Amino acid sequence: MKKIPTKADVRRALQAEVQAFIASGGCVNQVPAGKSGKDATQPEHRTLREIFTGPKQERTPLDHVVAELQSRRQSVSSAKPKVKKRPKKKVIYDDFGEPLRTVWVEE
Repeated sequence: MKKIPTKADVRRALQAEVQAFIASGGCVNQVPAGKSGKDATQPEHRTLREIFTGPKQERTPLDHVVAELQSRRQSVSSAKPKVKKRPKKKVIYDDFGEPLRTVWVEE
Protein backbone atom coordinates (compact mmCIF):
# COMPACT_ATOMS: atom_id res chain seq x y z
CA MET A 1 0.00 0.00 0.00
CA LYS A 2 1.33 3.42 -0.94
CA LYS A 3 2.16 5.74 1.95
CA ILE A 4 0.32 9.07 1.89
CA PRO A 5 2.79 11.92 2.44
CA THR A 6 2.28 13.88 5.62
CA LYS A 7 2.35 17.67 5.84
CA ALA A 8 5.87 17.49 7.22
CA ASP A 9 6.96 15.36 4.21
CA VAL A 10 5.44 17.84 1.77
CA ARG A 11 7.07 20.74 3.62
CA ARG A 12 10.49 19.04 3.47
CA ALA A 13 10.10 18.25 -0.24
CA LEU A 14 9.10 21.85 -1.01
CA GLN A 15 12.01 23.22 1.02
CA ALA A 16 14.40 20.90 -0.86
CA GLU A 17 13.03 22.12 -4.21
CA VAL A 18 13.50 25.76 -3.17
CA GLN A 19 17.05 25.06 -2.01
CA ALA A 20 17.85 23.30 -5.31
CA PHE A 21 16.39 26.27 -7.24
CA ILE A 22 18.50 28.76 -5.29
CA ALA A 23 21.63 26.56 -5.65
CA SER A 24 21.19 26.47 -9.44
CA GLY A 25 21.29 30.28 -9.58
CA GLY A 26 17.61 31.09 -9.11
CA CYS A 27 16.42 34.08 -7.19
CA VAL A 28 13.36 34.46 -4.93
CA ASN A 29 11.69 37.89 -4.96
CA GLN A 30 9.98 39.18 -1.87
CA VAL A 31 6.42 40.34 -2.53
CA PRO A 32 4.95 42.97 -0.21
CA ALA A 33 1.89 42.02 1.80
CA GLY A 34 -1.41 43.00 0.18
CA LYS A 35 -0.06 42.87 -3.37
CA SER A 36 -2.45 41.08 -5.74
CA GLY A 37 -1.38 38.16 -7.88
CA LYS A 38 -3.84 39.11 -10.63
CA ASP A 39 -2.45 40.35 -13.92
CA ALA A 40 -3.75 43.84 -14.69
CA THR A 41 -3.49 43.23 -18.46
CA GLN A 42 -5.87 40.26 -18.38
CA PRO A 43 -9.63 40.91 -18.39
CA GLU A 44 -11.36 39.98 -15.18
CA HIS A 45 -13.95 37.24 -15.05
CA ARG A 46 -17.54 38.37 -14.86
CA THR A 47 -19.32 37.76 -11.62
CA LEU A 48 -22.91 36.61 -11.26
CA ARG A 49 -23.92 40.08 -10.10
CA GLU A 50 -22.72 41.52 -13.42
CA ILE A 51 -24.41 38.81 -15.47
CA PHE A 52 -27.85 39.25 -13.87
CA THR A 53 -28.04 43.05 -13.93
CA GLY A 54 -30.61 43.26 -16.76
CA PRO A 55 -34.36 43.38 -16.33
CA LYS A 56 -36.20 40.21 -15.43
CA GLN A 57 -37.15 38.27 -18.54
CA GLU A 58 -40.54 36.70 -19.08
CA ARG A 59 -40.64 32.93 -18.88
CA THR A 60 -42.01 30.75 -21.63
CA PRO A 61 -45.28 29.17 -20.44
CA LEU A 62 -45.15 25.39 -20.64
CA ASP A 63 -48.40 24.57 -18.89
CA HIS A 64 -49.63 22.46 -21.81
CA VAL A 65 -46.46 20.34 -21.72
CA VAL A 66 -46.78 19.79 -17.97
CA ALA A 67 -50.45 18.85 -18.36
CA GLU A 68 -49.58 16.31 -21.05
CA LEU A 69 -46.88 14.75 -18.89
CA GLN A 70 -49.26 14.55 -15.93
CA SER A 71 -51.93 12.86 -18.06
CA ARG A 72 -49.38 10.32 -19.30
CA ARG A 73 -48.27 9.61 -15.77
CA GLN A 74 -51.84 9.06 -14.56
CA SER A 75 -52.72 6.76 -17.46
CA VAL A 76 -49.67 4.61 -16.85
CA SER A 77 -50.18 4.42 -13.10
CA SER A 78 -53.91 3.62 -13.38
CA ALA A 79 -53.30 0.42 -15.37
CA LYS A 80 -52.19 -2.17 -12.82
CA PRO A 81 -49.72 -4.70 -14.11
CA LYS A 82 -50.91 -8.27 -14.12
CA VAL A 83 -49.17 -10.20 -11.42
CA LYS A 84 -48.29 -13.77 -12.21
CA LYS A 85 -49.36 -16.00 -9.39
CA ARG A 86 -46.57 -18.15 -8.13
CA PRO A 87 -47.07 -21.82 -7.50
CA LYS A 88 -47.38 -22.73 -3.83
CA LYS A 89 -46.17 -25.76 -1.99
CA LYS A 90 -48.99 -27.93 -0.68
CA VAL A 91 -48.49 -30.80 1.74
CA ILE A 92 -50.49 -34.00 1.13
CA TYR A 93 -51.44 -35.76 4.38
CA ASP A 94 -52.51 -39.38 4.90
CA ASP A 95 -55.59 -40.49 6.88
CA PHE A 96 -53.73 -40.26 10.17
CA GLY A 97 -52.50 -36.67 9.63
CA GLU A 98 -48.95 -37.62 8.75
CA PRO A 99 -47.38 -35.74 5.80
CA LEU A 100 -46.88 -37.98 2.75
CA ARG A 101 -45.42 -35.63 0.17
CA THR A 102 -45.42 -32.06 -1.08
CA VAL A 103 -46.71 -30.89 -4.44
CA TRP A 104 -46.60 -27.54 -6.23
CA VAL A 105 -50.07 -26.15 -6.87
CA GLU A 106 -50.91 -23.09 -9.00
CA GLU A 107 -53.86 -21.22 -7.56
